Order: sequence, then structure tokens, then C-alpha cells
Amino acid sequence: MKLLTWNINSVRLRLPLLLRLMKDTQADVIALQETKCPDEFFPRAEIEKAGYKHIHIHGMKGYNGVAILSKIPFERTGIHDRVKRNDCRHIAAQINGIEFHNLYIPAGGDIPDPDLNDKFRHKLDYVEDIADYFTKNHRADQKLIALGDFNVAPHEHDVWSHKQLLNVVSHTPPETTRLLDFKKTLNWLDTSRHFIPMDQKAYTWWSYRNRDWKKSNRGRRLDHIWTTQPLKDSLKGHDILQPLRDWDSPSDHVPVVVELRG
Repeated sequence: MKLLTWNINSVRLRLPLLLRLMKDTQADVIALQETKCPDEFFPRAEIEKAGYKHIHIHGMKGYNGVAILSKIPFERTGIHDRVKRNDCRHIAAQINGIEFHNLYIPAGGDIPDPDLNDKFRHKLDYVEDIADYFTKNHRADQKLIALGDFNVAPHEHDVWSHKQLLNVVSHTPPETTRLLDFKKTLNWLDTSRHFIPMDQKAYTWWSYRNRDWKKSNRGRRLDHIWTTQPLKDSLKGHDILQPLRDWDSPSDHVPVVVELRG
């Protein structure tokens, strides 16, 4: 089974890129974030024609929105609200006995102070709530996958400059500490760091503000695929599809791909 996560930054705007990605990767399961699309306007027909007959979505106009697209039938699906907000950031689907959780953690605004920035407070509360949810509702011996745009680069080499970004939202200690606390809940395995050594740089996002993103290479690893330990031995391959950042009208994120045996 090949699975892929991508913050698409508008599914309707970037539908041609999504269809090309589907053809190129032949992924079995695709998780999208920031679809920015009410459910009634989601491009189902085009996606089904591309082979993804099983579609689970939760979207809203202009903001947020998540989707799970699968060639394999769903065994069950769910929609989850976090921190008492219905803001289309967490859906789940069971596929081949594996429970997938597609997460779009809030970005958090620009000021890394919860007393001055409600968006940052929301982000911290959200990660705490996610950790509490998995602690109370799941076990470490279950086959689970959490994937999506976590909007946090947790480790030193997940950003272009650890020292310069310590006070920049996405890499601040309040965020990284909370995300790593979430990781501890079920002893999650960070698949990118399973395949990429911790002392090597790895990015999935480059700002639109950089005129030449490739030359400056000021990236961050915000997009993640985590599995519980029962799936560790099934991990077959991994890729960060950096060339997509050069496609026409790209998202500022690129997809992460993981392949499982069996």
C-alpha cells in the first residue's frame, strides 16, 4: 500500500496537479489538507475518474478542509472536532484494517505568544487536545497512521536554521515540545526520520516569499506521516516529492509518500 499526504492549498485550483500526481505516483491512499472547498463543490467526478472511488471529505468555504481519497474501500469513516471547534481539520478512515487520521494542525499566526495571539493559543490547545484524544481512545498496539500538515518542524534539522527559527512559529519550543509529547502518547514512529537520519536536513515546505526557493532552500519539515509500532516492520519506502515545488502554480508544500508491505 502506497500512501501520500499533501497540503494542496485549494483542491479546485490545483486539481490538474492532483490528477498528475495521482497518475505519476499511483498512490493507493491520498490525504489532502487545506482543500478550501465546501463538500458540495468538491471535484468528486474527476477524482473518481482517476481511480479514487472512495472519498471522505470535510470542507468549508475558503479555509482549512481535509480529504481522504482511496482506491481501496473504506471499512468505516469518522469526522472529529477538536477544541470545541468545527473547523474541518481532522477526519479518519479505516482501510485494510489500518485506521488513518488525516490532521491539519493550525498554523498559529505570526506571534509566538499565546497571550498576544489567539491563533497561537489555538494551535497549542489543538496539539494538546489531539494528544489527549489518542491517549483516551486508542492503544499503542493498534495499527494506526496519523498524517497530514502538522505545521510544526519538531527537530533541529527539520528547519534551515535551528537558531534563527527558535522564535518563529512552527519551530518554537512550546510547539515542538507539545508535538513530541503527542508523539509519545502511542510511541508513534515518525516515518520520515525512520528513513532520513536525524543529522540530515529534510523539508516539505518552502515559503512563497522566497523568489528562488531552491537557491535559498530555507525550508521546514511541516508535513508528516506517523505510524504506530505494529506497522514499523511493514515500512518499505519513503519519499519527499520536492520536484512538485517547481510545477506550475504549486502549493508551498510538497507531498510525502510512504509505502507499506503487504
